[in-house]
Amino acid sequence: MRTSTRIAGVLTGLTFALGGAALVAPVAHADVSACINQVERELQGGEASAAIRTACYDAQSGNHEKCVTGLTKSSVTNGTAVSACKVALN
Repeated sequence: MRTSTRIAGVLTGLTFALGGAALVAPVAHADVSACINQVERELQGGEASAAIRTACYDAQSGNHEKCVTGLTKSSVTNGTAVSACKVALN
């Protein structure tokens, strides 16, 4: 095998490996972060509790109702809970 062919193969492999990781990892994190940030805006600067973070993770895994219930139990208004949970799904 020629050196130029080998280098091209290695570069292609690296591109797919790094590109795939860059596409997958931020998406999962961004959705939960958006949910948490939306709730924190309602709390007007307060930091989201562990219960709020868990509820946002529940929404990301597809359990919208559990997310809304968890957020409202944490003193988040229903309107904000519904919209924050929707954000986590996207």
